[in-house]
Amino acid sequence: MATPNYSYEKRQRELAKKRKVEEKRQRKIGGKVDGDGQPAEGGETAEGDSAGEATANPDTPPAAT
Repeated sequence: MATPNYSYEKRQRELAKKRKVEEKRQRKIGGKVDGDGQPAEGGETAEGDSAGEATANPDTPPAAT
């Protein structure tokens, strides 16, 4: 009979924890993450928002809110 590979199981638990932390971080910054760990369609990331505003029209100052 084969013995259990505890180091493999431990590594899988560690990877699951890392994925969970990363998903939580993505939610916190405003990006929506799907099951694959990629940003969901239609969800904007913080990087995309700031880059879009900066390249929209560099001649006009940003609007005050």
